[in-house]
Parts: sequence; structure tokens; C-alpha cells
Amino acid sequence: MSKTPFALVGETVLPGGLLRRAGVVVEGGGISAVIEAPRSGDLPADVREVRGLICPGFVDLQINGAFGLDVGPDHEALQALARELPKTGTTSFLPTLISSPIERYGEFLDALEKALPASGANILGAHLEGPFLSPARKGAHDPENLRPVDFGLLEALLGTGMVRVMTIAPELAGSGKAAGLLRAGGTVASVGHTDATYEEVMRALEAGFTKATHLYNAMSPLTHRAPGAVGATLEDDRVRAGIIADGIHVHEGALRVAYRQKGADGLALVTDAMEAAGMPLGEYELSGREVRLQDGAVRLPDGTLAGSALTMDRALRNAVALLGVSPQTAVRMAAETPAYVLGMPEKGRIAPGADADLVVLAPDLSVEETIVAGETVYKKGDDERRT
Repeated sequence: MSKTPFALVGETVLPGGLLRRAGVVVEGGGISAVIEAPRSGDLPADVREVRGLICPGFVDLQINGAFGLDVGPDHEALQALARELPKTGTTSFLPTLISSPIERYGEFLDALEKALPASGANILGAHLEGPFLSPARKGAHDPENLRPVDFGLLEALLGTGMVRVMTIAPELAGSGKAAGLLRAGGTVASVGHTDATYEEVMRALEAGFTKATHLYNAMSPLTHRAPGAVGATLEDDRVRAGIIADGIHVHEGALRVAYRQKGADGLALVTDAMEAAGMPLGEYELSGREVRLQDGAVRLPDGTLAGSALTMDRALRNAVALLGVSPQTAVRMAAETPAYVLGMPEKGRIAPGADADLVVLAPDLSVEETIVAGETVYKKGDDERRT
């Protein structure tokens, strides 16, 4: 972390909106002050004028890999992923493991613990996307790895202290009790890969589910007589939903419906990225399954979508373009809302007492600079200078 206080001065995205000129004072890895229209003498000696937009760092709740790196039982790959993600504006993330053989969970969580602390983006813990999912809505998950709710396995996973989010199909027997255990341990229970009815999802929200995994994808759809998991998620303000705004997973019309119903406080941009993100067209793997990146989409040989090639900065630009919202509104969906989902007010916002995890966006909303704990971990042009 930076030992010498400094300030970024420029147009700034705050929790309450946009300040045309603010001084964000960084000291000891945190934000010590935010000063509107600062004058001479208000700021430390080290003042950095910013021509772009000063934003809180992005928080990705669901990422299976990127830049040729697959999330799994390899701590060096997890550390490498943490180093790469700041170029996308991501300052915190949840490495996400899809449904896997039982032994892989322990290996993954051990590797995750070994990867800490990582340089670059903060690793906040794991998102376990399975194995307690519906075979009817398995998506790209190998059906051989899906299981009924197993409390012995669940308690062992939670006992590591590494699990921050777990996706469970709420129609499975024992899912309500599982949500209670997750909540008691500080883990977020997320509705996903589910064929649940509207009524089953409503009962799940009563039991403690507070999030939905990639809204619309791999969940029972909304119809006029059976609103399904999609209808329950859109209707109920107790649940916040991750959404993949890549223009492939969700039609732009459906994206706009979700935004009009949930708003920026109810939708969190996620990538659901896998190792093909940031890479050229070709063959890749998702937890051992062969996939192909082509025409911007990642698919299994049978055509099933298998994660995405999306990055958080691209998701933000897509939200602006497809939803017609302001950049500061899209930033809230990429930073403040996902941090709220995790119960981490120190992340995802620019305010005194928050962590100094910041992103400077150019006028075209590309990433100019990324700061984690007060230290610059990415600056546009650095890659070119190193090559």
C-alpha cells in the first residue's frame, strides 16, 4: 500500500451520484477523505489530476478464468489471474468453480488459501457454482458431477472459511436448511441452475437465499401462468441478481426488462468468464470440458454456452450501450451492487473509510489505470512498454 498520502482529482463516481470535480484522498491503502471542489491546501502535496472518470474498482462475483487461465486447484494460476484482472478494471473477484468431482473441491479451496494474499486484484473467496444443482438446468456442467444436497460435504466446504457464495437449486430437498447454514457462516446462498417453480423460489428467499446466479440463464423461465425462477427473481426485492451483459447470454430486450424491474441496486454485472476471455479464437477448457471460442461465444461441442469471453470493462460498456444508462449507473452495477451482495461496504464505493480500490476510465470507458489498496497495479501502456 502507498505510504505517502496522495489525491486523485477529477470527475468522480460516488455512492450518491457523480461529482464533476472531487479530490479522493488516499492514505495507508484506504480512502481518508472525499472533498468536493477542492481548493489549494485541502489536499496532500501529491495531487494527480485525472482527465477521465474516477470510479470504485469493479467486483466480479462469478469468474471461471480468463487470459488462458482456468480456475481450479492451481494456486499459481489463481495468482496469475489476480495479476491480469486489473487491466479490466476488476479489483476484487470470486474465483468460481463449476460442479466438479468431490475431491476437486478440497484441492481448489486449498489452492485458493495458498494463493492468498495475491498481488493485483483481491481474491475475496470462492464462488462454488454447484454441485447441488438441477440436472434439468445443468447448462455446461457435467451431469456426472451433480449431487443432491449433502450436508456432510457442505459443512466440510464451509469449514474451510473460503466460500463466499454458493449456487444451489432451491427445489432440491434440504436446500432451505443449506441456505441457513450458509447464512450462519457468512456465505451468500444464490439461486441458480434451477428448474424451481415461482413458489419454490419464494420459499427459498424466506429460507435465506439473497442472490440469483446469472439471471435468465439456466433457470426456469417466466411464463404467464408459471413465473418460474426468473419471475420470482424479477419480482422480489430481497434478491439481487448477477447478469451476463455480453449480448449473447441475454437478449438486449430481456436485459432492459431486468434493469427496469431491478434497477442498478438489484443487478450486478458479472462476467461468468472462462479461460478464453481475452484470448484469440480457438479451443479451450472449462474445468476439463472441451469448449470453443468463436463469434464472441464460448460453447461446448453440442452448442451449449459454456461461460463467456466477457470482461468487466466490456460488461460496463455494454450496459451503457444496451440499457442507455449513464456510466455512473453502470459503475454501480459493476462495483457497489456486487459489494453489497457480499456485505462488504469497504469495497465497491468511493467514500471515507473504504478501501482505496479505484479505476480511472477514459472517455470511451476503457481502463486507463487501476489502483488496489492505494497502489497502481495497472496503467494503460505498461504492457506495451514491457514488450
